[in-house]
Amino acid sequence: MNTSTIDRYTLKQYTRLIISFFGTLLLLSIYQYATLYFKGVVDTIFSGSFFIAVAHQLGYASIIGLILVFPFNFWESFRPRYGFNLVFVIIAFLLIIEAGLISYYCTVLVPLGSDILGYSFSDIKMTISNSGGVSILPFIGVIVIIAIYFGLYKVTSKYYHYIGRMYPFTIILFSFFISTLYLDGKPINQNKSQYLALNIYNSSTEDTSYNADIEYPLIKPQPAENPLGEFFNLKEEKPNIVFIIVEGLGRDFVGEGAEYGGFTPFLDSLSQKSLYWENCLSNTGRTFGVLPSLLGSLPFGKSGFMELEKYPNKLTLFSILKNNGYQTAFYQGTNSSFDGVDKFLLSENVDFVLDKSGFGANYTMQEEDAAGSSWGYPDEELFKKSMSLKRDGNSPRVEAYMTISNHEPFIPPNQEHYEKEVAKIMPGLKHDAKKMKVIRKNDNVFATLLYTDDALKFVLESYKKQPGYNNTIFIVTGDHRLIPIPQRNNLSRFHVPLIMYSPLLKKTRKISAISSHFDVTPSLLSLLEGHYELKMPKKVAWMGSALDTNEKFRSKKNIPLMRNKNELKEYVSGDKLYSDGAVYKIDTNMDLSSSFGGGDIKAKLKAFKSMNAYVTTNNKIIPDSLAIFSIKKEKFTESEMVWINSLYNGQNYDRYYMIARDLAFEKDYQKSLLLCRYVLSESPSHIDTKILSGRVHAWKRDREKAIEIFKSCIKVNPNYIDSYAALFDVYFWEGRHRDALELINIVNQNSSSAHMISDKIARAKREARKAGVKIFKKPENDKIVAALDND
Repeated sequence: MNTSTIDRYTLKQYTRLIISFFGTLLLLSIYQYATLYFKGVVDTIFSGSFFIAVAHQLGYASIIGLILVFPFNFWESFRPRYGFNLVFVIIAFLLIIEAGLISYYCTVLVPLGSDILGYSFSDIKMTISNSGGVSILPFIGVIVIIAIYFGLYKVTSKYYHYIGRMYPFTIILFSFFISTLYLDGKPINQNKSQYLALNIYNSSTEDTSYNADIEYPLIKPQPAENPLGEFFNLKEEKPNIVFIIVEGLGRDFVGEGAEYGGFTPFLDSLSQKSLYWENCLSNTGRTFGVLPSLLGSLPFGKSGFMELEKYPNKLTLFSILKNNGYQTAFYQGTNSSFDGVDKFLLSENVDFVLDKSGFGANYTMQEEDAAGSSWGYPDEELFKKSMSLKRDGNSPRVEAYMTISNHEPFIPPNQEHYEKEVAKIMPGLKHDAKKMKVIRKNDNVFATLLYTDDALKFVLESYKKQPGYNNTIFIVTGDHRLIPIPQRNNLSRFHVPLIMYSPLLKKTRKISAISSHFDVTPSLLSLLEGHYELKMPKKVAWMGSALDTNEKFRSKKNIPLMRNKNELKEYVSGDKLYSDGAVYKIDTNMDLSSSFGGGDIKAKLKAFKSMNAYVTTNNKIIPDSLAIFSIKKEKFTESEMVWINSLYNGQNYDRYYMIARDLAFEKDYQKSLLLCRYVLSESPSHIDTKILSGRVHAWKRDREKAIEIFKSCIKVNPNYIDSYAALFDVYFWEGRHRDALELINIVNQNSSSAHMISDKIARAKREARKAGVKIFKKPENDKIVAALDND
């Protein structure tokens, strides 16, 4: 019988939809395992894990079948074919979501969970575009999935008469679903949509109420222990401190015995001249947490400290050392607004911040991917830019770098050269066949490792030419282990090297004891306080303690680990790891084995979650009396916030900027500046809003304020042409012709887009001549020199 002639679809056609749904899920599971097999992640496609995945897909199809049968019956009774079409569209949509989640898992080897709630839409859009971008392939995939689903439905027309009545079939569906609830599943073989939904539910409903009676539970005296003191021969002057946080630098790629060693020769040699912690743990599994953990020993909050809407009082290495005469600086080649880095640095009064917008015309961005996107400037360009900046030799400095090259889409400069180097290195490696297969399949990743290693060699060599090199301590570590390469276990993602190198070292050591990023700031401050008279808070609130410098393996610490934003699921206590409900023993090689002890770790993690939520949401890390810098937060009245939220209640600050611009064009300057203040309070690096606020001040004839704003924009974003255009206008209105001519030199030196404002440059020269200013060019540097007739 041809179903197209039926006016009203019956439950028999519905069962065909569900069977086709399961059939498509089965094909998606095959796609997942085949992709992982060809990447070298799994040894075979049709393994025991695959059949567990099939069972989980069957359970997922069953529960969806039970849920959708009710709207199917209702709408079919209401109007023929409405129920059928509705269910067909819903299932097609669910298949597209599952396919996307499987593709995500095959790329990063971690299923998407509640961490998605920790990112704004703009952050998600930036990550997708800069990690391979949006291409036509996903759209082709959607068409293929729908075609397969529809094709399977057509095929079932020959067999649906074997299916009994719907009532017993619902019993079968329910039985399948219940059985899969008792089937052990790992991320690889779980249905990814079901995992995402349950993960978000568990995260959103978790009880983190705090019942203790201690108001500031983290407060304690500054540790008297000085674990680093025996290793350093400090001078009379305070040392410079330089952090280099390397994207994706896991311990599996660095040092003796590295699982995928051989591609970081410079770091391998540096580790032998340093204090080298081979078993350091990053406290978060992604970049969002490395700055607060490493430089502040701070708790996480719900989605990472930098995601907190309002920062509690805090102490960090930046603030304490700045309060002791240090100059502070931060350098990265990407957008500092991502993950809220700019907001965090602003709260620490960091003296100088370099990000993607501040490089200028003499530096080359990372090559664009197939979709035309780029994260920003690759590692060596970042280091070249920082080395070009003048440093005050009279003050000690604390500097921090965050690199980006060792991240998807793994397209380093001179990629072909580095991939050839990978091919040359491989025959000399002693890895097993499985690891060699992974290297071959991911040669672009290992080529990027080689590039990053060369860049690190460049920057360390460059620092030798800087004033104060012989009085500098370098700390090199990873933010987390790079994700696309297969991981041994649930701890591998956090396992990073910690290398402390300095000309001040009087002895070196390879250290196997476990420490974490939480321990770095307390230990550095103890080192400095032990030798210099520092203005130190009487009490501190560090999450960590002293770095363990024991040469032999041991694990004595309690270390919480946040895998992703919103996912606080791991906890190390002594030599035990709690992860996803299971307890493991950690051995000397950081391998894991099942453990029957350590049942109290779950309670420790639960207690930490409650304390973590309490101190970050109630401003209870430290009291006001211990804070060095008060948090500079713009204040808005209740009526102002009601008005702001009435315009656009969201986090897309580009949208707020557009509204503020329209208000300025309508000459409603007061409200435009109010909205600008709000955007900059939430996203301090939003350059277009800064420039708009300057323009509004200029239009209000507060020209000196406008000039101040534009100059600050140029200082931190010398390549951005709009700042120059705005400043040229103000100089024109004010008749400041010499300043305009000097600005021509600055824009030609710094910006690759000077041609875009050639009309304003020509106007500046023309007006200067009218005012009697003679213009000369120095042939040696092509700079403009101005002189009045009577000079």
